[in-house]
Amino acid sequence: MTKLIVGLGNPGDDHEYDRHNAGFWFVDALAKQLGTKFETEKRFHGKAAKAKWESEDLWLLKPSTYMNLSGQSVGALCRFHKILPKDVLVVQDELDLKPGTARIKLGGGTGGHNGLKDIQAHLGTPEYWRLRLGIGHPRDLSGDGRPMDVADYVLRRPQASEQKLIDTSIANGLQILPLFLKGETQSAMLELHSKAT
Repeated sequence: MTKLIVGLGNPGDDHEYDRHNAGFWFVDALAKQLGTKFETEKRFHGKAAKAKWESEDLWLLKPSTYMNLSGQSVGALCRFHKILPKDVLVVQDELDLKPGTARIKLGGGTGGHNGLKDIQAHLGTPEYWRLRLGIGHPRDLSGDGRPMDVADYVLRRPQASEQKLIDTSIANGLQILPLFLKGETQSAMLELHSKAT
């Protein structure tokens, strides 16, 4: 069973509404649903919340290390609680998916996502679960023809229409979570991937 759900993002009020913080938005919504609160845990370099799921402990984590060093936080909590990589679900923003789309998978590449690269380095394997929340790519923006830098794009607030779609993908992810946590990963994937945007 999944024992740790990590939301990726950057700490601080300056970044709260950035596209890069979609993972934080997901675990915040989940913590509210489960009636638990995040507390600062220095030994885990982040904010952690503990909940019960089917009488098992379920940890939620928001690293405070900034995105590029997320693995420091994930690795510390996994080592302390003896959680295996296959029992970890990392929730991340995904440039290669349009807003409103969410995909779940086990392992694979990092797609240039620095948070995932660091987690892989600290866990020693790419074999952990990822829930990818689409935020779109700056190349898809219509405008004056000049592409926005990816770093600028992920560190900006989505337009209201995009935010609505991202919120929908978060809701869809939360909806399939009970199936996923029960170990019915294929059913959870099929249900999530069949949802239209």
